[in-house]
Amino acid sequence: MTTNSSKGGFRNVPPPQGTHTGTGTPRGTTPYSRFIPREELGAFAAWSPHTLNSELDPAAPAADGAANMAPAETPAVQAQVAAARQAGYQDGYRDGLVALDSFKQSFAAQMASQLGPLLHSFGTQIEALEQQMAQAVAQAAVMLARRVVRAEIETQPEHVAEAAAQAVNAVLQSARHIRVLVHPQDHALVAAGAAEALEARGARLLPQPDIERGGCLVESDLGQIDARIATRWRQAAAVLGSELPWDDGETERTP
Repeated sequence: MTTNSSKGGFRNVPPPQGTHTGTGTPRGTTPYSRFIPREELGAFAAWSPHTLNSELDPAAPAADGAANMAPAETPAVQAQVAAARQAGYQDGYRDGLVALDSFKQSFAAQMASQLGPLLHSFGTQIEALEQQMAQAVAQAAVMLARRVVRAEIETQPEHVAEAAAQAVNAVLQSARHIRVLVHPQDHALVAAGAAEALEARGARLLPQPDIERGGCLVESDLGQIDARIATRWRQAAAVLGSELPWDDGETERTP
């Protein structure tokens, strides 16, 4: 039986299953059975009892957020931070310069200790090499001079007369029995070229095969004057610091 409510309204009778309700709901479903995907929900939050109080008191979330925020830095604090940073930079820069200077000094000392002996050894070797080079140059000069003298004796043997005259004049005035010994091939040259000196001292000119050409040996009662070519050569070579003998078995001859 169907009756009206006491206030004249209609009762809310659910529609029969399998019928349309006029709201666009398909047959066989209800408005409460549709699943809504998450992407269609948008922003949402779980409800809790204090949510209602938050909605009634709009100032509450702002107060809570402000309580969680750190207080803003004042200009004085910022200035102190900047000064601390600058002081740290200056200290680090100064310490870096000190460390760099210390490293340079230690590195220089290490290099000096390592290179000092090396440079000393190098200088010693250079000095020895210079001495060897000087000796080699002197030896070459002496050998060249010996060749020149030999060439002069062969090409101009008359120079022996001058050597004999100088040797006779070197004899003391008090000497007696003066004899001049020369190579047989030089006898005529000395007799012609040194005749005045021989006559002035009353010296006799004698040939001697043992005397090498180009030189002479003057004997007297007071001693002798060795003007042989080998002796004069040894004296000249000693001035150049050489001990190269006149005759060392060398057979070269200048053509």
